[in-house]
Amino acid sequence: MKKLSIILSLFILISCANKLEDELTIFTSRQPQLLEPILNEFYQDTGIKVNLLSGNAQVLMERISVEGKDSKADIFMTVDAGVLWQAAERNIFSEVDSNILNTNIPDYLRDANNQWFGFSKRARTIVFSDDQYSASDFSTYEDLSDPKWKGKLCLRTSKKVYNRSLIASMIDSYGFEKTKSVVSGWVSNLATEVFSNDTSALKAVSSGQCGVTIVNTYYLARLLDDPQYDNLRLFWANQKNRGVHVNISGAGIVNTSNNKENAIKLLEYFSSKKAQEFYASAVKEYPVVEGSEINEAIKSWGAFVEDNINVSKLGSLQKEAVFLAQEAGYK
Repeated sequence: MKKLSIILSLFILISCANKLEDELTIFTSRQPQLLEPILNEFYQDTGIKVNLLSGNAQVLMERISVEGKDSKADIFMTVDAGVLWQAAERNIFSEVDSNILNTNIPDYLRDANNQWFGFSKRARTIVFSDDQYSASDFSTYEDLSDPKWKGKLCLRTSKKVYNRSLIASMIDSYGFEKTKSVVSGWVSNLATEVFSNDTSALKAVSSGQCGVTIVNTYYLARLLDDPQYDNLRLFWANQKNRGVHVNISGAGIVNTSNNKENAIKLLEYFSSKKAQEFYASAVKEYPVVEGSEINEAIKSWGAFVEDNINVSKLGSLQKEAVFLAQEAGYK
């Protein structure tokens, strides 16, 4: 009887261990409904179940740090390279050795030490109203600081990481003082107070409250599903010099994860052509893997030259970008 109890106990322990090995937990700032379909596909293909815990990126990073070895997080996934850089600086990630990821993800869209990887691209460019302007009126982000745009520009707040990263990319290209001059010009040209989100800025352009704005393209793609906004047009900025500012959504493996082998499998799955095309279609962002199909809704915008700055710089220059925005009066 005693021998039977020992065998039964061992069986329970082994069963629990197997269960843990067949499950992963992602801490993410992305909306769960955007990830669940592809995670279900991953489960069907591998038998590995993925649990999601969603919330604010900064709060999730703090939780991972505080919980330490007790954290249930295997993967941290978020938007913006600046946030991923912060996570690496806080020693949240471990280095990943994967030939698949190194092959599939371009160098400039991943961490130099392979602690995190970009899985979709988020282009931030100019959008205008064709009631007021045509594409020939536009050229660069910097040109929007010219006095000819006074009272015509709408912007999202600089407190949001997307604009901080755009400013960081400009600091990398032009230096602090020239970038400050550009951002000060933007502020002088504002038609109204800054908006809390890109969608509100787009609606302001469509209604004629202003004539032009700078937004992430997927916000425009989603809004164009409604015919009342069909006067909005996209313009690819800076095509004759450094290219369109590109950010990412991405992820890395938490260094306290007890299931890194399966976590690597999931990251590799995110970089597969199947997952890239599925994900890009669902969220209307751009895939990072060359040759992947893009969403039908954004094909009409055509190809564009992108700024190939290593996105990790968007993080390392973030403090300077915040300080610059304050100096320029960009709220």
